Amino acid sequence: MFKTRSEAADAVKAGHVKIGGKAVKPAQQVVPGDRVRVWRNHHEHDLEVLATVAKRVGAPVARTCYKDHAPPPPPRPFMPVVAKRERGQGRPTKKERREMEKFRGGVR
Repeated sequence: MFKTRSEAADAVKAGHVKIGGKAVKPAQQVVPGDRVRVWRNHHEHDLEVLATVAKRVGAPVARTCYKDHAPPPPPRPFMPVVAKRERGQGRPTKKERREMEKFRGGVR
């Protein structure tokens, strides 16, 4: 769930990780069958530990050791396309500036 061990430890210390509904310390051991709740990126993950590994492994292997029971996050709201000028084109001309203001919906 976290990219680094220190990031995971910081989340545990902040109370964003709970095992069995209780706040834990960073060194807490988990066993297969434990339910871990993680609050990350404004979304709660409900994880079930399926297996533990003896040594550190990569992310693809680590993903096989748990199952996420949380529903998927809601879709992001639609964001309108923003007009961009290519880098190195210099300042916009008066005509281009007026077109950009019209595109944005008014005078700025």
